[in-house]
Amino acid sequence: MKRLIAITSLALIAQGAHAQETAPAQAAPEAAAPAAPSVSYNLGLISDYRYRGISQTRLHPALQGGADYTDPASGLYAGTWLSTITWARDAGGGGHVEMDIYGGKRGTLASGVTYDVGLLGYVYPGNGLADVPGFVNGNTAEVYAQLGYGVWTAKYSNALTNLFGFVDSRYSSYLDLSGNVDAGNGFTINLHAGRQHVQHSLNASYTDWKVGVSRAWGPVTLSLAAVGTTAEEAAYTSAANGKFLGRKALVVSLLRTF
Repeated sequence: MKRLIAITSLALIAQGAHAQETAPAQAAPEAAAPAAPSVSYNLGLISDYRYRGISQTRLHPALQGGADYTDPASGLYAGTWLSTITWARDAGGGGHVEMDIYGGKRGTLASGVTYDVGLLGYVYPGNGLADVPGFVNGNTAEVYAQLGYGVWTAKYSNALTNLFGFVDSRYSSYLDLSGNVDAGNGFTINLHAGRQHVQHSLNASYTDWKVGVSRAWGPVTLSLAAVGTTAEEAAYTSAANGKFLGRKALVVSLLRTF
């Protein structure tokens, strides 16, 4: 359950001037070649893997990493991302890893508005939740669309399958409003609010929020965030340790890109 990488905007600026007829002819400037496709990698450690405000690791740390392919000329991208998890085992199933597979297209619309559309699959190998009473297979597919303007983005996701093991939850949705505000001296304020609607399971629907700060030192980014939810404890309490997985907390993460 990965926050997708930030939108990269491509700008094409055309310039023209009327030269006097007596002016000497000048060669037209050579057009810049489009940036070549690239692959980047990331590796991270987080004190508590929260996805949409809910801990996926029983309030414990997680190891995470992934790879992303981007083609700036077309705006197409694809990638994969993995994290250690415990929630499927806590629900009575199995599995230790979440693997996300995603792809889409991003670009710029008129007036500086950016867009990002794509498909995201959450795969939990060996989750076994289909054999647990009250659950279905935890693997989930979502389609998403995002609009951005300046430092702000709004994203809507809709489940094409049952959502994370909830029975009869196809077409569940998530609305995400986020902002990353430059605070100077290399610091960025990270703001987020989201609403998870679980189809046919109103007691499992909730709102989540985050207020954080992050700073990058070259390829390494350190983040600290306060997170919380309005989730009901009965729906999101760990069967392993009895702790509420949506409670307010401070989360620290360290991310290395290369």
